[in-house]
Amino acid sequence: MRFLKLGILCLLVYPQCWGQATKTPIKKLNFNQFEPYLHKNNDSIYIVNFWASWCIPCREEMPSLEKIRVKYADKKLRILLVSLDMPSQVESRLIPFIHSNNIKSEVILLDDPNQNQWIDKVDSKWTGTIPFTQIYGRSFRESYEQSFRFNQLDSIINLKLNLP
Repeated sequence: MRFLKLGILCLLVYPQCWGQATKTPIKKLNFNQFEPYLHKNNDSIYIVNFWASWCIPCREEMPSLEKIRVKYADKKLRILLVSLDMPSQVESRLIPFIHSNNIKSEVILLDDPNQNQWIDKVDSKWTGTIPFTQIYGRSFRESYEQSFRFNQLDSIINLKLNLP
């Protein structure tokens, strides 16, 4: 009887015990659906990071991106993590990676196998290597084909936000 009560308590207090509650919804977009995310025209600064859970440099820079998200939470800075993982691996690889690394930034899956058609639309100088990051605002757009450490990204964001 004690185990039954414990089980019921777990389901009531911790809904993640149900299994379904632990699933993180991931938007799956093709490039045409995704492209407006690259052209927002307001007073925010956007960091759009193309990555995959199987990419070691991508995984290594995730803590820096999350640290930036936390540091600038009260500023007009938005981070979008664009996963290039295989759609068949969302449940088995992408979502577990997001959970195990406590990623709170918005994550979408770019589900469009025609990279040769859309990479140039993101940036004509992008070779397709990941991680790849675009940082843009109303009056600027910069692209980086590299992984970032916190201090590097922090100094860029400070300049863009005109902070001391």
